[in-house]
Amino acid sequence: MTRIGLRVLSAIPTLFGVVVITFLLTRVLPGDPAVFFASNPSMSASDIAAVRENLGLDRPLYDQFLIYLGNLAQGNLGRSIATGQPVAAEFARRLPASAELTLLAFLLAVVVAVPLGLVAALRPGSLVDHAVRLIATLGVSMPTFVSGLLLIHVFYFRAGVLPEPIGRLDPFLFEPARVTGFLTIDALISGEGQVFRAALLQLLLPAVTMALFALAPLARMTRAAMIAALGSDFIRTARAAGLSRGRIVLIYALRNAMLPVVTTMGMVFSYMLGANVLVERVFSWPGIGAFAIDSIVNLDYAPLQGFVLVMAAIFIAVNLVVDIVTVLIDPRAED
Repeated sequence: MTRIGLRVLSAIPTLFGVVVITFLLTRVLPGDPAVFFASNPSMSASDIAAVRENLGLDRPLYDQFLIYLGNLAQGNLGRSIATGQPVAAEFARRLPASAELTLLAFLLAVVVAVPLGLVAALRPGSLVDHAVRLIATLGVSMPTFVSGLLLIHVFYFRAGVLPEPIGRLDPFLFEPARVTGFLTIDALISGEGQVFRAALLQLLLPAVTMALFALAPLARMTRAAMIAALGSDFIRTARAAGLSRGRIVLIYALRNAMLPVVTTMGMVFSYMLGANVLVERVFSWPGIGAFAIDSIVNLDYAPLQGFVLVMAAIFIAVNLVVDIVTVLIDPRAED
């Protein structure tokens, strides 16, 4: 059986393990959701007991778990106590915001990091190489929320060239007709240039914040992989054969160096799914990360469980895509 087939099969027990662990973790969190939502001083002990019964918290733990599994089998992630809406509906509304932010940040990181790593590898020990190392070190050492606050201070408070970080769109503008859920794309489809520009400007600061987080490992891995590839025997043979420098670097060295780079891309993208939680909070971004933080504060079990489950599913899907791309780059990787 191929590596990809094994990866697909291994996803089933992995997801089940995530379901079990998530369920148990939410049940051992300090505090009682019934007491939290029945915080009105006039409510009696019987009222709190009624809230517990309505939430199903009066049932044995195994009974709660079986009910949860049954709901998952029907595609029911539960209902948020804080909003009163089904968790699946809340995620469907909020997931495009998180996806738009994460994908743009990842694209920015790849577009900047790979050329930087390539240039640094071609000139090891040069000023460019040292600059890339400095950028990578800063990107790794600085937390995302600190980077976000610094960018807000510089580009909003000081320079005033970017809008206030209050979400996806200026409150005086109307969202375009929903097609993809990505405001920039939907605005282009609707032909609303002003909305597109406003949505893009709101997206820039949080996307750059996340891109700085992802840029460092990508640039370092690209540099290391290219240096290793350029020092290989087949590259020396290609040079002896009189091939042009551009062909050697872009066709032979870069393709062989892309295997560890693509693997790092998958890892970085998965890490960004967790990093967007803090970024969304800093920039008041209405995504599922901010929704998960609110769920923790409110002791709202269902959204928190759904968030972890969705993130785990996306993480597994990203790893599967990385495996497929790896096989396309080097078929030997399938063995």
